[in-house]
Amino acid sequence: MKLVLDTNVLIAAFITHGTCNELLEHCALNHEVILSEFILEELKEKLVKKFKYSALEAADVIRLLRSRFKMVKPLVLSPAICRDTEDDNIIGTALVGHCECIVTGDKDLLDLKMAKGIRMISPTDFWANEK
Repeated sequence: MKLVLDTNVLIAAFITHGTCNELLEHCALNHEVILSEFILEELKEKLVKKFKYSALEAADVIRLLRSRFKMVKPLVLSPAICRDTEDDNIIGTALVGHCECIVTGDKDLLDLKMAKGIRMISPTDFWANEK
C-alpha cells in the first residue's frame, strides 16, 4: 500500500520507542511510504527546535528517511482543504504519490476522515489493522 506518514508520526517514531516507532519500521518493510521536502523540513525544524536534536542528528534522520522512502513534490491545492493550510501539503504529497491513506495524529486531518479519496487514519488505528 502507498501511504504518507505525517510529520507528527515521524517525530514520535524518532523520539519514543512506542507505536509510531514500530509503525515506521513496519511500513518501511511492508508498504511504499511517500514523503516530500515539506514533511522532511518540518520534521527537521521540530526535532531541532522542540526536541533539542543537534543539527547533525536531525540531518542524519532526514538522510535516512530520504534514502528509504520515495520523495515527491506536493500538489498545490486550490482552494485549500484544511483549516491549517500547511496540512494541505500533506494531502498534496499523498495525491502526487497516489496514496491510499495518510497516517497522522493531526486532529485537523483526522477530522476530515477522507480528502480527495485519501483516508485519514491515526497511527493506533492503522497499527491495529496491520497486526
